[in-house]
Amino acid sequence: MSDTQTLIENRPPSVASLFLERVEATPDREAYRYPVAPATGEGPDAWHSLSWAQAADRVFSIAAGLVALGVDAEERVAVASSTRVEWILADLGILCAGAATTTVYPSTNADETSFILADSGSRVLIAEDAEQLAKARERRAELPALAHVVVIDAAGAETVAGDPEDWVLSLDELERRGAEYLRTHPESIKERVAAIGADQLATLIYTSGTTGRPKGVRLPHDCWSYMAKAIPATGLVTAEDVQYLWLPLAHVFGKVLISGQIGVGHVTAVDGRIDKIIENLPTVQPTYMAAVPRIFEKVYNGVAAKARAGGGAKYKIFQWAAGVAREYAKTTQDNFRHTGTASAPFGLKLKHGIADKLVYAKLRAAFGGRLRACVSGSAALAPDIGYFFAGAGIHILEGYGLTESSAASFVNPGEAYRTGTVGKPLPGTEVRIAEDGEILLRGPGIMEGYHGLPDKTSEVLESDGWLHTGDIGELSADGYLRITDRKKDLIKTSGGKYIAPAEVEGQFKAVCPFVSNILVHGADRNFCTALISLDEPTIMGWAAENGHEGKSYAQVVALKEVEELIGGYVERLNEGLQRWQTIKKFRILPRDLDIEHGELTPSLKLKRPVVEREYKSLIEEMYAGSRES
Repeated sequence: MSDTQTLIENRPPSVASLFLERVEATPDREAYRYPVAPATGEGPDAWHSLSWAQAADRVFSIAAGLVALGVDAEERVAVASSTRVEWILADLGILCAGAATTTVYPSTNADETSFILADSGSRVLIAEDAEQLAKARERRAELPALAHVVVIDAAGAETVAGDPEDWVLSLDELERRGAEYLRTHPESIKERVAAIGADQLATLIYTSGTTGRPKGVRLPHDCWSYMAKAIPATGLVTAEDVQYLWLPLAHVFGKVLISGQIGVGHVTAVDGRIDKIIENLPTVQPTYMAAVPRIFEKVYNGVAAKARAGGGAKYKIFQWAAGVAREYAKTTQDNFRHTGTASAPFGLKLKHGIADKLVYAKLRAAFGGRLRACVSGSAALAPDIGYFFAGAGIHILEGYGLTESSAASFVNPGEAYRTGTVGKPLPGTEVRIAEDGEILLRGPGIMEGYHGLPDKTSEVLESDGWLHTGDIGELSADGYLRITDRKKDLIKTSGGKYIAPAEVEGQFKAVCPFVSNILVHGADRNFCTALISLDEPTIMGWAAENGHEGKSYAQVVALKEVEELIGGYVERLNEGLQRWQTIKKFRILPRDLDIEHGELTPSLKLKRPVVEREYKSLIEEMYAGSRES
């Protein structure tokens, strides 16, 4: 048995145990950094730090405060907050109390929040602010199990008439109560942690389904303990790393990063404000960070737009450099695959060196200058965008997993990564491809099942532990996985041809710098069409350069010139597609797709049925007069 296998198989029963081990091993090392706004409200944020020992003091106080409120083992405590250091401290406090965390996106409306709190039977809600408190208060009559709401930012979150006694308290008050409890019960939290079994429920994460109510995915402690050992075993992260964590922690992708950090003990800088990412990167100077493809697409489009705004010469240099980056990345990856050395011919290296000075170095500096790798997950990254960043020295390692598999089932292996694949399975995870191409997974990261839904569980989880992912994929001879599409999203045209829409959509994102979202439609039709929404800053920049200042976004995207502009990119896309994949007609949407209208999930995945329902008239218009067969 290898050292890696031994380490994984002898893992502690819970991530709470791992946290205690981490604190004991490196108490004085920096654990977390977090921004604090200046008292005046003006100027840049100051970044504060917590050592592992300081974090443990707060975690133990939160855990003891929950115990003092009467929370028992495996009882649920919900967290409805954006990504911030208090989210992590609260989650670890819940786990160290032996309870289980129910995650709730702060963007979730009152109706769905109420459903999640009721379905999970959550006893306590840790709410970010008065807005999150109001959602619970609005539906309190439907939440008999909810005994307390703990508010992180307590301003404006006071008790009101009609609230039960002690129903609302601040996080500061919870920690004070916890500290008092620990004075009389000093070993209580360590005893709670010692009593946690590997199969005890740790987390309930509700999937944001495209139809119907979300399902609660039951993830026991062993899932996170396994991830905390398996992720470092890939060599992806080290104790010297600085991670920038901004992903939503209500999502399994963000959540697994907490476990990986505890396993290794590196620093994590935490700030979930997406509008602060560009500002924070030079300050944090991360060595790695995780993101969803939309972020890389926006950066790529932004760089291209800036080059275009600089004039024809600058844009030509950018386009040349982008082509060199892609060629260099493909060449070096191919050579590494065959020879074990990421080499390139002298002429290409020379061009790459020039492009580096002109373009790539500035791009790396914008990411903080120390970025060793990015991990991309949650959806497919267009290979051409991946190759661009790889050639520019920003290595995007695609990974793959589901909420039902604790997020990290596959990841690309460092230097040996291959753009366009999601890499190899984590040590201890098994994979096989079913006859119809569906990816099946088995291993310690797989869920226990859906909360209170045994029939739904049996639909995807076989008795011998194999999970049906619903994704279609291909395995290379040496174990690299390529995802081709969601099983349910595959399009079959009326001519009997199968099309993977995500593949076509990804290619368009690499071709067109103005696109924000695209949905390819064509099921049971005789040709494919597309609904396209444009990235507002990029298209408005184009509008200003082309004599359309003062027009609104809706007015700009309705222009005939914009239709012709995007039509040119559709033609370029079609040149690289099979005849039956080509986009014959398209419509530009009057606004971008977003989470608020229910068209995107909180992790920015497209909700196809919602978009197709909402824009049914545009779709029908594109097929009007065509002869369907």
